[in-house]
Amino acid sequence: MRIGLILDSRLSASKIAELGLLAEKYGVHSVWLASYTDSREPFTNLTQLADQSKSIKLGPVALNPFDTHPIRILSGLLTLNELAKGRAHVVIGGGGEALQSLQLKPDRRVRAVEECVEILKSISKGDPLDYDGEIFKVNNYNPYWVNQSMPKVYVAANKPQMLKMSSKHSDGIMMSDLPPSIIKNKIEEVSTHLKVRATDDFRFNNFMAWALYEDKEQAMNESKQWLGYRGLFRRWVITTFMSNQEYDVIEAHKKEIYQMPLLKTSSVPGVPDSLLEKLVDHLTLTGHVSEVEDKVEHLFELKQAGLTDVALELRTNPAASIKLIGEKVIPALK
Repeated sequence: MRIGLILDSRLSASKIAELGLLAEKYGVHSVWLASYTDSREPFTNLTQLADQSKSIKLGPVALNPFDTHPIRILSGLLTLNELAKGRAHVVIGGGGEALQSLQLKPDRRVRAVEECVEILKSISKGDPLDYDGEIFKVNNYNPYWVNQSMPKVYVAANKPQMLKMSSKHSDGIMMSDLPPSIIKNKIEEVSTHLKVRATDDFRFNNFMAWALYEDKEQAMNESKQWLGYRGLFRRWVITTFMSNQEYDVIEAHKKEIYQMPLLKTSSVPGVPDSLLEKLVDHLTLTGHVSEVEDKVEHLFELKQAGLTDVALELRTNPAASIKLIGEKVIPALK
C-alpha cells in the first residue's frame, strides 16, 4: 500500500516544500493539498516542492468543475507537471466545501465530473484538443509546450454512479473516511465495471485523518474538532457502527459540528462526547504515539479489503507525524 499525505493548504509554499522533502526522505509516495476557499492556491503552493523534490508525487485534492473550468484545471495541472518533471497528479470531485461557501449548485454532478476527467485525460503531447460535451466545450486548446508524461487523474468517489463513471475514464478513485467493510464492497463494485476496460493499474485510495501525539487528549480534541470535514453526514456509513437514533443526534447538530473549527472547540452542546469519540475511533486514525501498531493493523485491514493507497491528513506538528509514519508505518506495510 502506498502512503500519501494531505498537508494543510494554508501553509506557505516554503513550508510545504520543507515538509514534502521530509516526506520524500522517508519514502512517502505523494503529497496532496486540499483546495479550500480560504487556503493558498494549491498548484502555486506546490511549485517549490515540485522544483526541489526528485521522486514524490504531488497535486491538489479535490478540484471541481463548478468553480473552475476544466481547461483552467488542466492548465494548472500541466504547468505543475512540467515543474515536477512528470510527477503531478490531481483528484477531481463533485462537491466539497467550496460549493457550500460559494453557494454553487452542482447540477448534473456526475456528468460534469465525467466531462472534466475526459478533458484532462484527452490531452496528448503537443496535440490540440477539441471537445464537444453536453456541459463543456473546448475549441483548439493547444498546449504545444508539453513534453512530460501525462499526469494521473483520479476521482473523489463514494457512491454508485460516480464510482461507475470513474471506472470508465479515470486512473483511480479516492474514497473518504470509509471503514474496511464498505471499502471492500466499493472495490468489488468498481472491479466489476473495470472488467470491460483494459487497465492493470487502477488505484483505490482512501482519505482519512491521522493524529497520533504524545498527548492523547490533544489528538482526540483535534479529531473531534474536524469531524464535520470527515465525510460525517452519511447515514449509510455511520450506521455501520452507530444506531439510527445516535445518527439522528449527529444530523440534528450538523451546523454546530461544522462550526467547531471556527470556534476552536471539540464539543457540541446536545451531543454526548461519547458519540463524538465513537466517530473519531471509526473515521480517523487517532491516539497516543504508542498506539501506532494498532493503526498499522487498521491500515492492513484496509489493504486486505483491496485498498492500494491511503491519503493521511496531517494537522498539528506535521513534521513529527511524517517522522512517525516514515519510521513505523511505511516499513511495517512493506
